[in-house]
Amino acid sequence: MRAVALYSAAGSLVLTALAAAPAGSAPVVPDAAELHGTAVAAARARAAGIDFGKCADAQDTPGTMECGTVSVPLDYAHPRGKQIKLTVSRVAATHKDPQNSKRRVPRQGALVYNPGGPGGDGLYFPLVGLLPEWKPLAAAYDLIGYQPRGVGKSSPLSCEEPKLFFKAPSQAPTYPSESYKQERIAEAKAYAQGCAKRSGSGLQYFNSLNNARDLDVVRAALGEGQLTFMGASYGTYFGALYATLFPSHVRRMVFDSAVNPDPEQIWYRNNLDQSAAFENRWADFRDWIARHDDAYGLGKTADAVQRSYEKASAQLAAKPAGGKVGPAELQAAFLSAGYYDDYWPTRAKALSAYLKGDAKPLVEQAGPATEGAAEAENTNAVYTAVECNDAPWPTDWKVWDEDNTQLAREAPFETWDNAWMNLPCAYWPAPRQQPLDVRTGPGELPPTLILAAERDAATPYDGAVELHRRLSGSVLVTEREAGTHGIAGGPNRCINGYLDAYLLEGRLPVDRASCAPHAEPKPAGPGDRSRPAPMKESLKGKAVRH
Repeated sequence: MRAVALYSAAGSLVLTALAAAPAGSAPVVPDAAELHGTAVAAARARAAGIDFGKCADAQDTPGTMECGTVSVPLDYAHPRGKQIKLTVSRVAATHKDPQNSKRRVPRQGALVYNPGGPGGDGLYFPLVGLLPEWKPLAAAYDLIGYQPRGVGKSSPLSCEEPKLFFKAPSQAPTYPSESYKQERIAEAKAYAQGCAKRSGSGLQYFNSLNNARDLDVVRAALGEGQLTFMGASYGTYFGALYATLFPSHVRRMVFDSAVNPDPEQIWYRNNLDQSAAFENRWADFRDWIARHDDAYGLGKTADAVQRSYEKASAQLAAKPAGGKVGPAELQAAFLSAGYYDDYWPTRAKALSAYLKGDAKPLVEQAGPATEGAAEAENTNAVYTAVECNDAPWPTDWKVWDEDNTQLAREAPFETWDNAWMNLPCAYWPAPRQQPLDVRTGPGELPPTLILAAERDAATPYDGAVELHRRLSGSVLVTEREAGTHGIAGGPNRCINGYLDAYLLEGRLPVDRASCAPHAEPKPAGPGDRSRPAPMKESLKGKAVRH
């Protein structure tokens, strides 16, 4: 479930498909040794602070952004053992009221952000303060980004040679043959072994509980007595772990597009639910294309658009566009449109152009970004390591095969692609953890804010409802009839109003609130080009996840 975002019938099937999934053991309680280790590391970090200075990539960033490092234990049970360094970034509070140039805004502390993943890189988050929607928060807070353990320069993980990461063009059969399945099983086994070989004996320590502990050390290094934190997508999960482990250390927390934290959902069931939800979002996209048939000519009904898509996929299977865009690359490009509807106009335009004989827009949008192979390989390695380490997974291929075969009958768009992405976890060489039971009682945790879009596919809405149920005193704000993944600081002014009221003034609704959906995108014009919205990232040519 990898994503970064700022700015059903299939569901009932999942309930039956899960019967074959692992039940897991009872949820664990926090380990005393690791809690003590976190306290030791936090005290050390508070004493050391962060020596902020010029960022390594300063030529690409405004001069106001600074970088530094924080040392954390690889293994919190041994806090004085091997240390790794996390790279942290900062833009200091501007104190400038965007509505009143004469008013000086008082500083409220540091706002730490994580973009999701696992494996998302938040280093450039502080630059979001340059955008109009974020200037009120940038006035009051030091904006803090960082690269979690394993990501970027923070003790990076790797599972295969980056130059081998993009295997384009590739097939993406909706109903794979037995021989194709065996090929993917062999690839998954090789990838899991590559992670162990290239990352060494410390592989098991790259997990969500340690990400939560690292967050407390970063808080201490920043000199903050309590944490103000915003997590998107996967960032909501280890943020929820943090709230459970360190409730007294929380000042304010925003959970944007929440992962379902139920221990029985982490991570096998969550990924099945995600595949079901993507089918619904893919239907939303096809309905939109059909309503704009005058612009795209892909069909006047969702079924007709589906046939156009399948025609393109079949043609790409026979002859890849530009020699590098096959069915898998097409699917990945359209999967990103399931995350962010601002991709809809240009994706539809590229499909239309391809079917009319012009492959260039599709190649531009779906072709693998080989110049970013090292970063993409690193992101994928961290994603895999964290999800595989976090919880038990089925180790019997028959379980995967039965569940995904059944689910693909009703939700074919993303099911098998998701299965192949996660299959290395069936053969994972490192020890697995039992998930922590995310839960806080009345008065244990300050009020927190949960933001969710009703038709979000990457983190289905039920996850936000479950998190709201588990975090006492939390408030859930819903963007109705919308499906963008990650809605904080985006185009919905109502959502942003709740966000600013909470982070700037501590004000929240009583229990739940909702906002009307943001406006649907308009069809692409002749000169429009595909581009991600501010603060959004994806793996081009690879499916993004939580």
